[in-house]
Amino acid sequence: MSACYAGVLVLNTLWFSIGFWYFALVPARAAKIVVPATARSSPVFQTLAASLRFLGTMNFAFAAFSVLLLLAGSWFTEPRQLALFAAVFAIAHGGQFAANLPVALAGGRQGEAYWPVLKGPMLGIFVIDLALMLANAALAVALLAAA
Repeated sequence: MSACYAGVLVLNTLWFSIGFWYFALVPARAAKIVVPATARSSPVFQTLAASLRFLGTMNFAFAAFSVLLLLAGSWFTEPRQLALFAAVFAIAHGGQFAANLPVALAGGRQGEAYWPVLKGPMLGIFVIDLALMLANAALAVALLAAA
């Protein structure tokens, strides 16, 4: 179980680190996904790009937490403790997936509104957040069953 837990933490670290890079360090690039080319001359585009740094720093916090759990593994040995951490990561990934779900179900970009969830980089974000939500949730359940 500990190898599985560590593996999922490594995946969390990688994914949240990519989120930090994408949203905090190159936010204008990320904003281009959600804003169509015809609307990028608006000052609102720059406002959105700057505000995406907030999402990036949230991803940084989760990446750092994952790394700290990997480094301080001996501090937390109880399956219930590890299940709690896995559940928190499942909620974090699930929240990001859930935010995209209504847009995906509505068909994605509609004129200049919304963004294309089911193609391009957003499809990767959508699918990976779903997969990591499920992996962390399954890990939490398995750890609780082992407790």
